[in-house]
Amino acid sequence: MDNRGKIVIVSGFSGAGKGTLMKALMQQYRNRYALSVSATTRAPRPGESDGVDYFFVSRERFEQMIEDDALVEYAEYVGNYYGTPKAWVNEQLSAGKNVILEIEIQGAKKIREQFPDAILLFVTAPDAMSLKSRLLGRGTETEEAAAARLRRAQEESLGMDGYDYLVINDTVEECVGRIDKIVNDEQAVCENCRMSANTDYINRMKTELLSFAKGDES
Repeated sequence: MDNRGKIVIVSGFSGAGKGTLMKALMQQYRNRYALSVSATTRAPRPGESDGVDYFFVSRERFEQMIEDDALVEYAEYVGNYYGTPKAWVNEQLSAGKNVILEIEIQGAKKIREQFPDAILLFVTAPDAMSLKSRLLGRGTETEEAAAARLRRAQEESLGMDGYDYLVINDTVEECVGRIDKIVNDEQAVCENCRMSANTDYINRMKTELLSFAKGDES
């Protein structure tokens, strides 16, 4: 029997609650999952631990990892490299852990190419208005910043169709259970979670987000 874990790619709109869901998933099912730990060239911040928050490496070491094809994916942001080490991912998979990679849509296809059996989940709020309310309700976003994130969400909505499952974050507890069921019982999971069964929802979300992106407040 193959007890090797699965790669689980989680993407979604800002404000959809991905971070909250992943935290709850790890708390409830810690023995089943490993949340991806990235390597980075930036310096540790107070309270951060090597191998827990990030793998802190030199720029030379990181570039050697790129040359050795030792990263699942990587990017450079504000002068520092960030990437997911293949060795760490394979170690977790071999231990039977499902490895969660919380990444942007652009990186999801690249991961799928390396791991054809990866499960792609897209997390969203129940509707566009709920998403907007969550962004504004954070209290950490100016209206201008929230508007920029909604415009970004409109762009991201165009790639929703490329995911396997739609995860609507209505209540955290139910949503976490849904994610665990999808990952651990993928063949028997309720068919209405599949992206192909949610065409009407996807089209409605695209339309509503486009309306917000154009500044329509109705």
